[in-house]
This record gives sequence, structure tokens and C-alpha cells, in this order.
Amino acid sequence: MTATPATPAQPHSPPARPRGTRPACEPSRFVPVRAARTLRAAHDVLLLTGLPVLAAFALPAVFAGGGTRRWFGGRAETQRAQAQAAKDAAAAAFYELDTAQRDLRISVETITAVDDSPAARRAVAGFEALSRRVDEASHRYIQAVDAQDLDRDDLDASTADRARIALTAAKDELCDVKRELDRFARSLGPLLDKAETQLARVAPAVERARQALGAAAAALDGARASGLRADDLAARLAALSPDLTKLNQGAGQHGVRQTLERAERVTREAEAIRAEAARLPERAAEIDRRLVSLRTRAQALHTRTEQVEPQLSELRRRFALACWQDLQRVPEQAADHVRQAELRLKEAQAAREEQRWPDATALLSTVRALLNSADEAVSAVGDRLRRLNEVRKDPQAEIERTRFAIRDAQRLAMAGRTTPDPRHAGPLDASVARLERAAATLTGHHPDYWHFLTETEAIRRTVADVVALIREERGAGR
Repeated sequence: MTATPATPAQPHSPPARPRGTRPACEPSRFVPVRAARTLRAAHDVLLLTGLPVLAAFALPAVFAGGGTRRWFGGRAETQRAQAQAAKDAAAAAFYELDTAQRDLRISVETITAVDDSPAARRAVAGFEALSRRVDEASHRYIQAVDAQDLDRDDLDASTADRARIALTAAKDELCDVKRELDRFARSLGPLLDKAETQLARVAPAVERARQALGAAAAALDGARASGLRADDLAARLAALSPDLTKLNQGAGQHGVRQTLERAERVTREAEAIRAEAARLPERAAEIDRRLVSLRTRAQALHTRTEQVEPQLSELRRRFALACWQDLQRVPEQAADHVRQAELRLKEAQAAREEQRWPDATALLSTVRALLNSADEAVSAVGDRLRRLNEVRKDPQAEIERTRFAIRDAQRLAMAGRTTPDPRHAGPLDASVARLERAAATLTGHHPDYWHFLTETEAIRRTVADVVALIREERGAGR
């Protein structure tokens, strides 16, 4: 039986190295197995067919594996395999560098979104410089890849070797730049940590602002339900709408720092609006109470103002001109203040009815000030008459009161000393002389009792100042 020739074995491609087994930028060793496998396949076919070696190599299509590329060639195939391995390694290095650059760009953009310090600006400049290095290395890698077609049938050994050298150099440069990127990324650690901390604050801050706005709106609804318009608070709340829109658009569009500041400002204002709206019913009730109280006080002062003139008449009749001359216009001034207060009360009532709360509050403060002035003026007349009557009846009591204050200060000045300090003794001795002169004025038919009273009060103030000085010095250990 005639033996049937065996079907020639198809040439085998070298098995591809599994990706991800090690980074492309680590050193590698290439084992030239493709050429050896090709030669072993040819040898097996020759044994099966019984053809001479040279005749077998003369059959161009038998061992072509269905393609047009020659798989034999010895050294050329070895160099082709080495060049292809170098190309794969360079491609992996290019991918790793591109990924590292993308990651670093995200880090730099995170920093610049939060930080505009000199350190952040230096980080941007450093990244731009490294990006130029990446572009240059990538350009040379692409040139090396495009320089030779490693799948060409007529690729000779020397061309494949040049391609391997160029691709290996491109891979080494890509790895060098990758290491520079890694070092730079590590140097950004503190800035990146700070930026990420700031970014982590954005979402909670924006949420707090939203919640504060919602609470303010709910408080306004409650105030309106009780019959209060709260137009001014509603206008303030509406004015926050543009800020809320920007908060919803996000920090990427408006900046992290600006977003944080805007969120805090919106939160503060919204909380203030909520608090005012919540206490609006209480505020309205308080204004109503003040209106009633000030109206009652104005009526009482109106009655007291009518009593000023009889008191002034008594002052004129019993005491010298100097004792009451400064009070001559009190009745007119007090009545005018009361009239103005009553007018402002009517305006405040109108503001209350129109729910113009700030205006009502301001008007009530004006009413209180006017009534205080009228009250002080009316009280001054009665107080003057009382004091003048007391000193006229017993001037010696005022003298003894002042003399006691002087003697008490003198004893304090001499405590623990054999001679008094001139800074203390001088004012006290002068006070004794002043008291004697004031007492001497209480002569004649109509003495100036008011001058006497004001002088003794001034003496007691001087003595009190000396006592305070002595105690301060002794408290300090001097």
C-alpha cells in the first residue's frame, strides 16, 4: 500500500506574553523561540515527505500556512520577534504613561479648584512642564512605531534590529518620564490632601444651605397662616434664589472656595429669615404691648406737664433768679416733646396695621426717647424745688455731709504714713477751702442755694477721685 504523504504542519506563531504580568517599565529578557519552532516544523515535514532539504525549501506554498508571509529565514525571524517584543513593551509603557498623566491631571485640577496659593501655582507650572516632556516622549515613540512595518514579508534582520533598538529607546524614555510623573505626584500629596478635605466639605455645606432655605420657607408659610404678610422676609428669601441656582450648578462651574463661601452665606441668611419669621407673631404682640404702654405714659406725662408751671411759680417766689433761671422753658419743651411723641405713636400704629415691622419698631424707639426727655425735664423742676427747700431749711446738713467725706478721705490718705502724699493732700486741702467759701455764700436775703448745692457736689466728686486714686495705688503695691 502506497503511503499517503502527511499534511504539512502549519507554522506556529510565538505565544503572546500575558498582559499585566509585570509593568512594561521593568527590565525584560527575550527568548528567541519563534525561529527554533519554525526550523523544527520544517524538519518534521521533511521526515514525513522524504524530500531533500533544499527541495523542500523550494516549495514556496507548502509551508506558507495559507498566507503570503515567509516564516523561515533564521536570523531575520529572530530579529523580527525581538522587535515585536520591543514594540509590545513600548506600547505598554506608552499606555502606563498616558494613564499616569491622566491621573496626575485630575489631581492638579482638584488642587487648583480649591487652592490659589503660590504652592498650587507652582504645581500647575510643574505639571505643564512634565506634560511637555510626555508629549516629546510620546512623539518619539510614535515615530519609532511608524518607522518600520514589522509584519512586512521582506523585513530583513538589520532593519528589524534597528526597529528593536529604536523601540527599546522609546520605551526607556517613556519609563523615565513615567518615573518623573510618579515623583511629582508624590510631591503633591499635602496639597492634594488639603484640596480633597475642602472638596469633602462642599456637599454637606450645600445640603445645609438647602435645608436652611427650606426651613425659612416653612417658617414664612407659618407666619402667613397666622395672618401676617411678612413681605420684607419674603423679599429677602427671594433674593437668595440666584445663589441657590449657583449652588445647584456645582463647584465645578463656580469654584470650590466660592461655593463654600456662598453656601455659608446662604445658610446664615436663611437661618436669620427663619428665626425672624418664627418670632414674627411674638414681635407683633410685643409691638402691640409697647403701643399701649407708651400711649399710657404719654397721657401721664401730659398731666404732669401741667403741674410744672405751679412748681416754677414757687421757685420764682422763694428763691433767687440763679436757682431756677435754667428751668424757665421746661413747660414748653416738655409739652412739645409729648405732642411729638403722640404724633409718632399714631405713625407707629399705622405701620403696625400695615405690618411694616421695622418702621413700627423705629417709631416706637423715637416715642420712647421723646417721652424720656419730657420726663427728665418735668422731674428736674420738682427735684430742684425739693432740694432747694431741704437746703434752705437746714444748710448745715449739706455742709456736714461734705465735711465728713473730706475727713474720711484724709484718714485714708494718712493710713500707714507719717506724712501725706502731696498728690493726695493737695486736692483734699483745696476741698476744705472750697467748702468754707461755699458756706460763706449762704448770706443775704436771697442766697444762691443752687450754687451752694452744685459746689458741694463738685467737692464730693473731687474727694471721691482722690479716694479712688489712693486705693488703686495701694492695690498695685505702691
